[in-house]
Amino acid sequence: MSEERPPFPPFTRESAIQKVRLAEDAWNSRDPARVALAYTVDSKWRNRAEFPVGREQIVEFLTRKWRRELDYRLIKELWAFADNRIAVRFAYEWHDDAGNWFRSYGNENWEFDARGLMQRRYASINDLPIAESERKFHWPQGRRPDDHPGLSDLGL
Repeated sequence: MSEERPPFPPFTRESAIQKVRLAEDAWNSRDPARVALAYTVDSKWRNRAEFPVGREQIVEFLTRKWRRELDYRLIKELWAFADNRIAVRFAYEWHDDAGNWFRSYGNENWEFDARGLMQRRYASINDLPIAESERKFHWPQGRRPDDHPGLSDLGL
């Protein structure tokens, strides 16, 4: 059975924005198995200093990530797109098990196959310690509400 994840390349501005929001929604679910289904079975990643390959390693990576990054909330924003590639910028807030809060900023470059599955993901991320009072992402765990400001609206 062929897997497909619309929208498909080549991307328009509208379809690229839709693809970015679908990715954000999946990651905010914090469900590693659900997230992994958006990637090809042999997808290659670079995430900080880790290089997962394939869905099994992606699930293992995300499971570790969300055990460490508690109360994770993410916002992604389209930066650029062409043909089968999308570039995004993002920020997410989380805390560790000692209660230390962080806002992590990053950029991702994505490449998709013809079925709309991501075959390459390159992420660069930096963590900024913040006080809990500096948090900006306050929606209930899960999908960001449609009326919650995005990164540009928040000045991030």
